[in-house]
Amino acid sequence: MVDEHVVTQKLKEIFRRIARARALCPAHPEDFADDADALELVSFNLLLAVQACIDLATHLIADESWEPAATAREAFERLEERGVISRKTLHAVRQAIGLRNVVAHGYSGVDPAKIHAAASAGLTDLERFMSEVSAWIEGQRTE
Repeated sequence: MVDEHVVTQKLKEIFRRIARARALCPAHPEDFADDADALELVSFNLLLAVQACIDLATHLIADESWEPAATAREAFERLEERGVISRKTLHAVRQAIGLRNVVAHGYSGVDPAKIHAAASAGLTDLERFMSEVSAWIEGQRTE
C-alpha cells in the first residue's frame, strides 16, 4: 500500500522545483553567459526535481513490493511496466536522468543550451510524470 503522505510531499517538491526552474530561466540560452548564478540555480532546481521523481519512483516500487530497481532508469522502467507512467514519459525521464547526472557529477561541464531547453520545454515532461503518478494513485484508491 502506497504511503500517500510521502507521495504528496514528493509531488509538492517536484512542483516547487519546476516552478523555481521556470521562474529563474532566462528567455534565451545565451542569457546564461551573463548570469552564471541563474545557470547554477536553474541547473540545481532541475537536478532536485529529477531527484524527487527518482525518489518517488523508488518509493512506489518499495511500497508496492515490486522487483527492486538497480538504477534510476530501471525504477522508471518498473513504473512503465506496471502502468504507472506511459512509454512517452519513460523516454522523457530517461533523458532527464541523463541531464541530472551531468549536473550532479559535472561530466564535461553543464551545457547552458541543454539546461535552457530542459527548463523551458522539458519541464512539461516532469509535469506529465506527476500527473500520471497522481492518476495511478487515484486509480488505486478506487480498486
